[in-house]
Amino acid sequence: MMRILLIEDHVPLAQSIVRGLKAEGMVVDHVENGIEGSWLARNNPYDVIICDIMLPGKNGYQIVRELRQAQVWTPVLMLTAKDGEYDQADAFDLGADDYLIKPFHFVVLVARLRALARRGAPARPAVFTCGPITIDPAAHLASAGGAPLELSATEFALLSFLVRRAGEVLSKPEILDNVWGADFSGSENIVEVYVRKIRTHLARAGVGDMIHTVRGAGYRLEVAGVIG
Repeated sequence: MMRILLIEDHVPLAQSIVRGLKAEGMVVDHVENGIEGSWLARNNPYDVIICDIMLPGKNGYQIVRELRQAQVWTPVLMLTAKDGEYDQADAFDLGADDYLIKPFHFVVLVARLRALARRGAPARPAVFTCGPITIDPAAHLASAGGAPLELSATEFALLSFLVRRAGEVLSKPEILDNVWGADFSGSENIVEVYVRKIRTHLARAGVGDMIHTVRGAGYRLEVAGVIG
């Protein structure tokens, strides 16, 4: 039996969701404000949390961020009327697992909830680290050895990708697709240019060269990375 926490302040919608989920055999706790919802989420073992973004007391972004900082990995489905791509990106960067835009079909909500419950609650930190490097995507902050890194948007995106995939060999085409986008039509040499820029930032921060060049294959970020 699935146990669901619904944090939604639109009462008619919330009542409809609660009735439907109970009819599906789920146990549902419903609260209408972010403060109470955050407390319940941190102190109870739910299978999935449904969380609106615009909430009184504390918004959905704050709730998800606090949960992940507290190492609560319960899957979170963001439920909102906002449909911008940046809103979705913000939610995922903070540690949300799925995103459903109002209005929606109830059968879709149930299918999403069951999929999240099957996935379980593996650790999905909102802040990523690799040795002395720390990346906070939501706050758009990066540091190395405790020193802040002043990065351009592209430098930040590249370093974030390297940190998320630390230990893996990443080819130039793969880096281009994930950092510059599939529509980028320039030269692959742009990757080398920006890798050099990041190496310079890391050297200034005093953490050494962590980006290992794998000849003919690409680049790999290593904690003890020394180019051979």
